[in-house]
Amino acid sequence: MNPVVGIAAFAAVSVATAVIGFYGLRISRTTGDFYVASRTVKPWWNASAIGGEYLSAASFLGVAGLILLSGTDGLWFPIGYTAGYLMLLLFVAAPLRRSGAYTIPDFTEVRLDSRAVRRVTSLAVVVVGWLYIVPQLHGAALTIRITTGLPSWVGSVAVVIVVCLTVVAGGMRSITFVQAFQYWLKLTALAVPIVFIALVLAGNGTPAMAEANTNPTGLAATGPYQNISLLVALLFGTLGLPHVLVRFYTNPDGQSARRTTLIVLGLLSVFYLFPTAYGVAGRMFAPDLAQSGRSDALVLLLPGRLIGGPAGDMLSALVVAGAFAAFLSTTSGLVVSLAGVISQDVLGGSVRGFRLAALISATVPLGFAFMTDSLALAGSVGLVFAFTASTICPALLLGIWWRGLTDAGAIAGMVTGGVLCGGALVAGALSGPAASGAMPQWLAQPAAWTVPAAFAVMILVSRATKDRVPRTLTKVMTRLHTPERPLATER
Repeated sequence: MNPVVGIAAFAAVSVATAVIGFYGLRISRTTGDFYVASRTVKPWWNASAIGGEYLSAASFLGVAGLILLSGTDGLWFPIGYTAGYLMLLLFVAAPLRRSGAYTIPDFTEVRLDSRAVRRVTSLAVVVVGWLYIVPQLHGAALTIRITTGLPSWVGSVAVVIVVCLTVVAGGMRSITFVQAFQYWLKLTALAVPIVFIALVLAGNGTPAMAEANTNPTGLAATGPYQNISLLVALLFGTLGLPHVLVRFYTNPDGQSARRTTLIVLGLLSVFYLFPTAYGVAGRMFAPDLAQSGRSDALVLLLPGRLIGGPAGDMLSALVVAGAFAAFLSTTSGLVVSLAGVISQDVLGGSVRGFRLAALISATVPLGFAFMTDSLALAGSVGLVFAFTASTICPALLLGIWWRGLTDAGAIAGMVTGGVLCGGALVAGALSGPAASGAMPQWLAQPAAWTVPAAFAVMILVSRATKDRVPRTLTKVMTRLHTPERPLATER
């Protein structure tokens, strides 16, 4: 790919993001604008924004790369990512919006009447957010290196700078406009090239294809345990993602939150058709990318390889633009959610505190990205889902649907899930790929046992501390589960 074309695509997305973000500054005047866009975001806007921030580097680049590497086993990722939103629709979206909270720690404090729960939840949110930002910066580094030849650090630093500018300028109001734009850019960036590839192959005949049963890497298929554990991580992890949950606070009411989630399901279902198509095409026409360890670059390189010439460069530029939109939108959503938590818990909750917290939230993971090497993008994000499913998700689900949850139970469950899952991931990483036997699977994909352990501890400790059920329980649960009256928000 022509490096000039890649740089131009990256610059165009960055400028468009900044311009849209600064437009949000013109109408961001209150604290509510910065934290939750004054709770006035309509379902289609919010659904597009959620799609923009949820479809990260793992979705844009990683899913196709995993399908290239492992064939049908890689399909569990888009299935799990999408099905997680069905659980959000059924169990979380409307009650969370009715809670009236600004952040997840706000919700746990109100529900359990405990500052200690708030502090533990805040710590979990910050850890999850930073772990999730690092793969986005790795994806930006990979993209800038592959498409422009510039040093990898340029991509990571550029994403942090653009995100800081847009978030600091207008908070949630700005980011809503930016992320909605970026969802449709990402969808276009994947759909247009694959359609052109199909038309060119149909008209000119196909280039040399690998055998249909070719395994590019020779890796064995994943077993039932790994697939089940992955699905547990993705289904339950989606329920605890801070940058996704905070967007439900921006809806006018619980009914709008449900409608938003339903629209998101449709948007995600359409989007994941295209990374899947890239993965299938990669196994047929570019198995060498898997063999050379460049599977995550498949989406970036396939248009130029199969079409070539100026047309291939232009389509590749579109893909690069979509890739940077993925890094920017997800990172900005995470930074907004983290800034809300850090600002309220440490810096007083003011607009100035929000802006300072945004800078901290973006720069700390940049340091971690410099110190670590990129894993397969979808795989590394899947590990973050496992941690989230083992910590935030149990407290959220039980807090909404079980009256017996206590602050002691919530803290014990989150700490247990975090320690078990975090310890398993560290031990699995240290054991390395050469390890054999059943234990590495339990370490590499721990959600199948850490999530039930977190729920069990949370329930058992809550039953043992029944006297700590908050006196405000009935009032809070009534608010969570009582539908709003028609037009109530207009009175």
